[in-house]
Amino acid sequence: MPPEFTPPTECPVCGDAVPRGAKSCPGCGADERTGWNEYTTRYDGLDLPDEAFDEADAPISNSPTHLIRNITIVMMIVALLFLFVF
Repeated sequence: MPPEFTPPTECPVCGDAVPRGAKSCPGCGADERTGWNEYTTRYDGLDLPDEAFDEADAPISNSPTHLIRNITIVMMIVALLFLFVF
């Protein structure tokens, strides 16, 4: 038997305060079936900074050294295949 679900103190959908023991959010109507599932409330208490979710600052690995390395790897594979075939 699964443990009884306890609603979050803050609605993960709209951010309104949810009273203790409420069956749904008074602001948006979200409940366990529509937005209070385990997945959406899993990281509520971590207080992660918003910068942790910025994907625009992610490094791009298209530098010339990666291109040279990739070309070298492909050439070595082609050479090995040529040696095994002929």
